Amino acid sequence: MIEIAGLRKGYRRLRGGTHRALDGFDMLVEPGQVHGFLGPNGSGKTTTLRALLGLVRADAGEMRILGHSSPSALPQVIGRVGAIVESPQFFGNFSGRRMLSLLATAGGVPQTRVEEVLAQVGLRERGKDIIKTYSLGMKQRLAVASALLKAPELLILDEPANGLDPAGIREMRELVRALAAQGVTVLISSHILGEIQLICDSVTIISRGRRVLAGPVSGVLDDFDRGDFRIRVSDLPRAAQALSAAGVAVTAAPDHLVAHRVTEPARLTELLGGQGLWISELSPLTPDLESVFLRLTDTAPASGEAKQVDDSVLPPAPPSALNEFTVQPEVPR
Repeated sequence: MIEIAGLRKGYRRLRGGTHRALDGFDMLVEPGQVHGFLGPNGSGKTTTLRALLGLVRADAGEMRILGHSSPSALPQVIGRVGAIVESPQFFGNFSGRRMLSLLATAGGVPQTRVEEVLAQVGLRERGKDIIKTYSLGMKQRLAVASALLKAPELLILDEPANGLDPAGIREMRELVRALAAQGVTVLISSHILGEIQLICDSVTIISRGRRVLAGPVSGVLDDFDRGDFRIRVSDLPRAAQALSAAGVAVTAAPDHLVAHRVTEPARLTELLGGQGLWISELSPLTPDLESVFLRLTDTAPASGEAKQVDDSVLPPAPPSALNEFTVQPEVPR
């Protein structure tokens, strides 16, 4: 659905020099996936999406969307793509229904789609209300409704849960899940890592304009599982000494120990039981996406090879049919 290889984009700084927003970025999104696109603020996420959709010119690189070169062939496929990039803007004195009707007319979409998408995002009962009375979560759902007017095969959402309260985040999660169940491929850019872990099949992490990791969410987490276990015993100093003497790497916390690189947890109970130390808790510490993200983006190099989890999900060498392009960096407006 999306192929990006070697994407580069720079902006001239007002005081001289160039800011490299994208520095050889690669990404692949397979059909039918909910794909998470993660990165710190300023890492290049929105620039990537804007370049993919022809909203800014890339300096170099190759992109395909739905099998067609972008941006040159975007007119052939844009009717199959829905997108929200950055904060959506609406006419505050329009009703949600009127706003969508206007967009449908502009896009050559049948008016019947207006009621369908209002129902799809849970706004049918509020469609007659003016937009300035909507909560932030409702405005975000209206934005998704506008992107769904064309019944797209691919939906691109840039920070759709930004600024939402927990209830709004849950609503957005359920909406994305429902769309995926209907066969829509979703690319979702977000910094809410727990949500990405809950709803995404695969993930790409970007830092300083470069991909630092890509792969299935489960594979990403498994790759960073170091075999750590939390241990609670009545005498932590004695337990730490016993484990260290047996060659087990241990880190002490105020109320527990963490044993590292453990392949046989039963050995821990054997070692401590032999010292008369009885374990009240022995539980594995499985990594979450947040810990992986922080570890990668805190230490990600500005250049060099990216971490790869599964080569089968990473973009192959760009086919010769793709049109490479090079332009001069533009001055940001």
